[in-house]
Amino acid sequence: MIVFGLLKESVSFAIASLVTNKLRTFLSLLGITIGIFAIIIVFTIVDSLEQNLRKSVQSLGDDVVFVQKWPWTFGPDYPWWKYMNRPVPDYPELNKILEKCDGAQSAAFLISSRITIKYKSNSIERVNINCASHQYDRVKNFEIADGRYFTEIESASGRPVAVIGDVLAKALFPNQNPIGEMVKINGAKVMVIGVFKKEGESILGGSVDTEVLVPINYARTLIDIRNEDLDPQILVRAKSGISNDDLIDELTGLMRSIRKLKPRSDDNFALNQTSLISTQFDSLFGVVGLVGWVIGGFSILVGGFGIANIMFVSVKERTNIIGIQKSLGAKNYFILSQFLFEAIFLSLIGGTIGLLIVFLLTLVAGDSIGMEIVLSKSNVILGFTISILIGVVSGFVPAYGASQLDPVEAIRSN
Repeated sequence: MIVFGLLKESVSFAIASLVTNKLRTFLSLLGITIGIFAIIIVFTIVDSLEQNLRKSVQSLGDDVVFVQKWPWTFGPDYPWWKYMNRPVPDYPELNKILEKCDGAQSAAFLISSRITIKYKSNSIERVNINCASHQYDRVKNFEIADGRYFTEIESASGRPVAVIGDVLAKALFPNQNPIGEMVKINGAKVMVIGVFKKEGESILGGSVDTEVLVPINYARTLIDIRNEDLDPQILVRAKSGISNDDLIDELTGLMRSIRKLKPRSDDNFALNQTSLISTQFDSLFGVVGLVGWVIGGFSILVGGFGIANIMFVSVKERTNIIGIQKSLGAKNYFILSQFLFEAIFLSLIGGTIGLLIVFLLTLVAGDSIGMEIVLSKSNVILGFTISILIGVVSGFVPAYGASQLDPVEAIRSN
């Protein structure tokens, strides 16, 4: 009951202070509002960006190793000329990996290019086309909403068949089912046998919504699949219970054997995995988060001084009342708690306004930038926690001063 009475009285005094000194209170709370807004908006954007990036990275496969010419990350002293002289992965190497790699559940050869796809009068340029071997569906994470994937016979014989993205299907076939229809890919007729399930935009690019997938043995009749510009790569998925590190160790020895490298020769291939990207994200988001604390910290510091100023003025204006309360038996802790709760309440008002602005911006910004931005519960809790701490820190000195006033002297003051 005592705590409830303290809270009720503190809230009443805080509201009275807001109403009586509107401009002073507004300017003082503005710092808290801006500070909480700056910190939480940065953390909200960073968390949302990180979530979207990690989601995009996970779509590549946490248990997939990419055999490529170039590594995804470089050391401080990497020699460019060695990487330039490396050969690109080729299709025969895939067959040897499938035959000899015990830790591989599945593997696929993949190249990518840009094409023009047409259906009657509808045409879309610069569409990404993936040309993959048969086990691609066991390595890459995707779902087919309508139709089917290639059969083993279609993949082996190089039939002119394709699976297209949901966005492409709706653009080329707005009023009909695309399954069984013939489209032209760079002038060659290809039958649509499947449509990918809508995936949504990927922040890293490469969403299946705007992709075309054809068998590699069909593509090799049209283009040179060893062309470095097509980014040839082999995707290898680990068996259940086999870690990526174990798979990489096995692939390293196997690729060196396939390419007949001498014991002292450097590797002329790169084995990439998604954890390399995730590690880079951790460093990046750590720096961005620090910047958010610095930017918001200055605003909160100003806001804290503003709250302290309000409380010093409030103590001065209510010195008489404090004297009467103490003369009637109010303890020091009661007076201190009363003003401290008031400072916390004022700070929470500023923090709540800042959080409300962040929330409104997430509703508007998410649609405009094409990325889901969410104000998480953890950031809301963080905003309120910071507000409470600022109220405690900025209100303690004036509250303590009020609690130490002599009741006789306080009553005599005007």
